[in-house]
Amino acid sequence: MNGQSARLADDIAASVARTDNLRRPVVTRLMLADFRSYTALDLRCNAQMIALSGENGAGKTNVLEALSLLAPGRGLRRADFSEMAREGGGGTFAISVTISGQEGDEAVLGTGLVESGGNARQHRIDREPCASIRDFADHLRMVWQTPAMDGLFAASPGERRRYLDRLVLAVDPAHAQRASALERALRNRNKLLEMGTRDTGWLDAAEREVAELAVAVAAARAETIDRLAAVIASSRDDESPFPWAGIALEGEFDALVAAHPALEAETLYRGVLRDFRARDAAAGRTLAGPQASDLRVWHGPKNLPAEKASTGEQKALLTGLTLAHATLVASMTGAAPVVLLDEVAAHFDARRRLALFERLAALGAQVWMTSADPAVFAGASVPINLFTVTPGRISRRA
Repeated sequence: MNGQSARLADDIAASVARTDNLRRPVVTRLMLADFRSYTALDLRCNAQMIALSGENGAGKTNVLEALSLLAPGRGLRRADFSEMAREGGGGTFAISVTISGQEGDEAVLGTGLVESGGNARQHRIDREPCASIRDFADHLRMVWQTPAMDGLFAASPGERRRYLDRLVLAVDPAHAQRASALERALRNRNKLLEMGTRDTGWLDAAEREVAELAVAVAAARAETIDRLAAVIASSRDDESPFPWAGIALEGEFDALVAAHPALEAETLYRGVLRDFRARDAAAGRTLAGPQASDLRVWHGPKNLPAEKASTGEQKALLTGLTLAHATLVASMTGAAPVVLLDEVAAHFDARRRLALFERLAALGAQVWMTSADPAVFAGASVPINLFTVTPGRISRRA
């Protein structure tokens, strides 16, 4: 670890240790209307650790998805909003949560699809319209892990970029806007190349926009990964049930951004775009840039690429990253995030399950978990409030 990384690790460790002033928002009430399998739901849930148990298809993940829609993006399933409206309903849906803090302060956050067949949501804070869901970040941050992420390390680089951008988004809500703007700018350049535009002024202008956004996106990713690596370094333990992960950005563009100040990196990248117009036109896409970056992960104690680790080790690595990310969110924002874990503990052995529950309790964050088998939560040394989920209904388990 170089000097700068060591100082960053010390700063992160110090901020993690200062938990006295950490805000710990808790979802105390969740209301759904015509969302997925729920015609109507009014769930009161003032607890730190919440477990939802029920048969497959009962609607457990639907609850986590509803909560995940309080963060920027399309939620943990990445579905179109129109697909979330209840089958047989009016084509719209509504989600409302009450967030409570330690000082007794409350906020009501609401989001929903108000036009049947549409794909644009409206958002409210304390029942008043707000300009963007990014305003929700003042009250609530989200971290999640789902079974669909289990194959992340062996998946395509595009899947890992989406995962990486979700990590960034939890600490920097403006990242979604930058990333979307970059996608539009790249589509514009690609279209100009496809049309065979001879006016270099148009291409120069398009590439200037691409370069500015590309460097901003890459810089945000790099900062988040540096800070996450520092969190991991501050609590590294080779004997942990959740092996520490080595992480790094990989790509020529990321190396360029790391080696130069932002304005110089933009200038150099514009030169690359200009020099390779013919190549990109033939490919039908822009080949160089943050859209070609990858997230490299390795099993720290074994110094083994994550994709070569066993299935169990890969899941433990991913869970360790989720825990480290939740810690990072808390240290950077001053608020513990709400953590959503869909069927995460189901395939762990008893030792790892109990260690997971203890680590989650130590985070001080509210945690929502699901499992088809309630026995997964048995024997935990920390209080877990267990609810039974049946189609369209949730009840507290005795």
